[in-house]
Amino acid sequence: MTEARSFPPLAASGAHTLILGSMPGQASLLAGEYYAHRRNTFWPVMGQLLGFAPTAPYAERVEALKQAGIAVWDVLEYCIRPGSLDADIEPDSIRVNNFTAFLAEHPTIRHIYFNGSMAESSFRKYVQAELDLSKLTCQRLPSTSPAHASLSGVDRSNTTLAATAEYTSCLINQGEQR
Repeated sequence: MTEARSFPPLAASGAHTLILGSMPGQASLLAGEYYAHRRNTFWPVMGQLLGFAPTAPYAERVEALKQAGIAVWDVLEYCIRPGSLDADIEPDSIRVNNFTAFLAEHPTIRHIYFNGSMAESSFRKYVQAELDLSKLTCQRLPSTSPAHASLSGVDRSNTTLAATAEYTSCLINQGEQR
């Protein structure tokens, strides 16, 4: 079994939106970058939304997120998992990140979006009870993980477009709520 540890959050002061994954996969852990697997659609979706090239250098993509008020982190701080599949995480090994401290450091966060069902279920099971979520909207979005993307090129493109549409809808609606 392999120990996995999450990265520090990507967040600037004034961030209003937090996108949560579960735990970085092996490609991300090896690269030291969020969503590094070449088939993960996170960067193409965010690039489409924010107007940057998904193949731009990592630092430029991160800066584009920060400039847009979007923070990125993972629910899990640590787990034991062979490979990259969330389904293979040993439940007894799970430790979650400190969201109380993070939200205190980023009091302008108003929206939490879960990148897939594992991020949402882990947050609701291990974190939610510790927080006052009365001023936050929380919503699951389609996973951008390549584990959910064993599709043909055309189906993959359609899935990326559908995810982009859902992410766009959420970001537009949150802008109206501010």
